Parts: sequence; C-alpha cells; structure tokens
Amino acid sequence: MKFKCIIVDDEPLARSFLERYCEKHSSLEVMGSFPDSETALNFLGGNEIDILFLDVEMPGDTGFELLDKLQYMPKVILTTSKTDYAFDAFQYNVTDYLKKPISFNRFQESINKITESLNNTTVETNKEDIFIKTDGKFIRLSYQDILYIESMGDYVKYFTMAKHYLTHSTLKAVEEKMNPKQFMKVHRSFIVNMSKIKDIQDNSIVIDTKVIPISKALKPDVMTWINAV
Repeated sequence: MKFKCIIVDDEPLARSFLERYCEKHSSLEVMGSFPDSETALNFLGGNEIDILFLDVEMPGDTGFELLDKLQYMPKVILTTSKTDYAFDAFQYNVTDYLKKPISFNRFQESINKITESLNNTTVETNKEDIFIKTDGKFIRLSYQDILYIESMGDYVKYFTMAKHYLTHSTLKAVEEKMNPKQFMKVHRSFIVNMSKIKDIQDNSIVIDTKVIPISKALKPDVMTWINAV
C-alpha cells in the first residue's frame, strides 16, 4: 500500500535528502516538496496526505503554526536541527522527531513504525467513525450518527439527530473519507447516509425531515443501490 506524503522545509538540501530517502522506500509517494508553510497549506487545502515531514523554523509560519491551520491531522514527522521542541511535539501528538542531519537508517526506522501504524489504522477504521475539525478541535463522529453532509462553499456541514458540525473542507475530500458501502453522493451538494433514508420521492430523498435533491447524473447510482438492497 502506498502512503501519500509531502515535505515542508526551507532548506533545499534537507528537502533533497528527504526526497531521495522517500524514493528508496516503496511504501511512500511524495506528492510535493515545499519551502514554507504557506505553499504547503495551499496544497493541503485541496489534497489529503498520510504523512507530513515538517521542519519547525521556517520563513513565515512555523511548522507548529502550520499544524494549527490544518483541517485534518496526518502523521507528522518533525525534521529539525534542534532538540528543544520535544514538549511542543508531544502537545501536537507528533509521531516522530528526526534530528538533522538525518541518516537513512534513522529515517527508515521512523517510516517502518509509522507505516505499520497507518496500516493498523486503515484496518481498524474501515470504517465506523471519522474525525473532523470543528470549533478548533478534532471530534469523533460515528458513521451511524451522521444523517447527511451538505456542502456550503468552502465548508461542509455534518448533520446528526442531535446537532450539526461545520468544518472547512470540500465535499470531494469528504467523499473520499466515507465508507462507500454506507454513504453516497446524490447531488453536487449532498452526501447521504443511505441507511437513514425514509423514502424516495421522484428526484428527492427524505432523511428525517430534510428533503434532499437527487441530481439527474447521480440518480442511476441511487437506483442501483436501491435495487441491490
């Protein structure tokens, strides 16, 4: 299994070493290499990764300030020449801490540990819940509690019977996270929990008291699911 990663470091030589190390590891796919937090954040706004190699001291936002702005939390490996960030690393739940200059053996040790963790997580979370960032914190939502998800521009809103949660994301990114056996995109603005459907009326779905439109392009997928149940 391939794990997507990016490298964020203002030192070209450090990025080059990490890129070569990643190329030697068959389980890693480098999606990008960035000299500062701003360009990395622009990339992460439309893409999700599994592993983030992150320097701390960079022009503009520090590595920790970048983590504060993320809407989800990948596995983070700090790559820094200093050793006095251990407490901060703990606070941000950083997976590993590589001190420069980084040897390939130490890099490989870190990757082996982190990919094992990711493989275990993939097995365990296929799929009963999801973590979303809302109101400055990550919360766990059970798939069973989610009624539907609605796109609202640069945000999406998760609706449950008890309340709703607004988070900065795209519907496309959400769709990639959800269990396809339980959730389906039925309209450019809606993903629904198929187990929560009360009835289907022509070109709409009713969940709880909400009437959700079905797009013409996606209706065949909905009807296929109904016929398969």
